[in-house]
Amino acid sequence: MHTRLTFKYVLTPEGLRGNQTLVINAAGIIETLQPAGGKTDGFFAIPGLPNAHSHAFQRALSGFGETPRGEDSFWSWREAMYRLANRVTPEDMFIIAREAFLEMLRGGFTSVAEFHYLHHMPDGGAGPEMGQAVIEAARAAGIHLVLLPVFYQTGGFNTPARDEQRRFVHHNIEDYCRLLQTLPGVKLGIAPHSLRAVPPRVLAQLVQAVASLSGGKWPMHIHISEQRREVEECRAAFGATPIELLARTLELGPHWNLVHATHATDAELQTVLKQDATIVLCPITEAYLGDGLFAASEFVSQGGRIAVGSDSNCRIDAVEELRWLEYGQRLRLQQRARLTTAAGLGASLWQRACGGGAAALAEPVGAIAPGRRADLLVLDEQASPWLGHDAATLLDAFIIGGSRHDIGAVYVGGRRRVDHGAVSGAEDSANKFAQVVARLN
Repeated sequence: MHTRLTFKYVLTPEGLRGNQTLVINAAGIIETLQPAGGKTDGFFAIPGLPNAHSHAFQRALSGFGETPRGEDSFWSWREAMYRLANRVTPEDMFIIAREAFLEMLRGGFTSVAEFHYLHHMPDGGAGPEMGQAVIEAARAAGIHLVLLPVFYQTGGFNTPARDEQRRFVHHNIEDYCRLLQTLPGVKLGIAPHSLRAVPPRVLAQLVQAVASLSGGKWPMHIHISEQRREVEECRAAFGATPIELLARTLELGPHWNLVHATHATDAELQTVLKQDATIVLCPITEAYLGDGLFAASEFVSQGGRIAVGSDSNCRIDAVEELRWLEYGQRLRLQQRARLTTAAGLGASLWQRACGGGAAALAEPVGAIAPGRRADLLVLDEQASPWLGHDAATLLDAFIIGGSRHDIGAVYVGGRRRVDHGAVSGAEDSANKFAQVVARLN
């Protein structure tokens, strides 16, 4: 059985097309685009944005821990995160993740790479229950999930894991591989947490060990160079910066995704470019945590591939992530129009992030084209940010002045999941989420 959806405008990889019908098969894949006329299902369809980096459980931390405590930084925020992490049960995880995933759908994200490291039970006991709770939450919300189980061993460079990290830790690669095999029915990727948490020699062994499970096709994600202290400690321990050390340890490639890379050097960025890895940026969280600003303008101008993620989920809005990305570069360089092309800002930046997100998830998402998933956002024709605009500048207005509230509908796999902000099960999800947040914080 096929579904047919017709829109007045459709943003395709080849550019904007008017009056198009998408023919979608039973698996939710676009088979073809056809010229159309007459009645439409919506105004302006653009690809749903892939969310390339999320920690769903941290949605329960948003707004807490904002009272200054000495010289506050990422590292003191991390202590508040640990306190939350060590109280979350599988039932809590389902409720928190479901709410986060529903917010992602409302916010313009139609697929998500969930960087999942809250593995074990509150008492430290091993089992798949936490990961299964995330999988079930994604199914309940209706978002397309790529689960990235995290491998985590040490608490810092040459430093044992701390007690508050016990729920994250796999003591050996064999235990980690067993966990991967207990999570059927979901697309998987591999996530060594960071070089702080996975020593280089172990990382090389990990990549080799999971190759037989993945066939070398699963995406690889790693936090790297997020904080200056991390860079300094890496230099002290190994005589190299984090991306230098990573590139010495193994060969990167298009399946590698470096999350943040905020303090990467020019030489490191050249390495990333040559080895065709993706940089995953999380502008709202990087501002929230005071990380700094990645040199996105220079990286992109040289052909670098970027994706975006909601990371801490302190606020979930795909448009705002891209606005922060562009505005951060303007502030950093004191110039305008940093991530634009001759055609403008909106369409090029949106499609750049969609393309990078598709690479980060290793899934056929991020484009309205044959062979891709029918994951779509449909913009509201009467939304105020683009009143008076024509189709050529509408997406510029979306990035500059728009938000999640200007999205009229969201489709995942051709199925309508959001209608003007309304989503099935929202009231029950919000009520249970509120109770869990109040109890855990």
